[in-house]
Amino acid sequence: MTMTQEMPMGGVRSVADRYRSALALADRIPLSVVQLAARVAAAHVFWQSAQTKLASWPVTLQLFAMEYRLPLVDPAVAAPLATAAEITGSVLIFFGLFARLGALILLGIVATIQIFVYPENWAEHLLWASLLLLVLARGAGMISLDAIAGRLFGRGA
Repeated sequence: MTMTQEMPMGGVRSVADRYRSALALADRIPLSVVQLAARVAAAHVFWQSAQTKLASWPVTLQLFAMEYRLPLVDPAVAAPLATAAEITGSVLIFFGLFARLGALILLGIVATIQIFVYPENWAEHLLWASLLLLVLARGAGMISLDAIAGRLFGRGA
């Protein structure tokens, strides 16, 4: 056996070789798996938020009036709009049906929260936005109703 670049003296792999091997493993992760994980995580956050609002509607109205205080929108209008948007966006994202539209809806919610409600929570909002931007930019992936519809109607997801 002769020594090669891949096999340094004594058969010990260098740190760089191990790093390249780890990157090669990561490169094998299908993008659709990453897209599915992003969709499920984002859908869960906004679905739970909507369920909390629905669980106690009087408290929700009070939060919109006293804490959230969105400019130019009456709390009695903002609360049902936000709840409907969270439910709609969550369902679309979760099932991957018109997922890019769902991502856009939820990105609107994230932007509103960031700008008007809790600007100090930017790191959390950036995390949510990152997941949603992946879906907006790359679609729902092959594990989605969008992909099934694309195959049935002749267009990729």
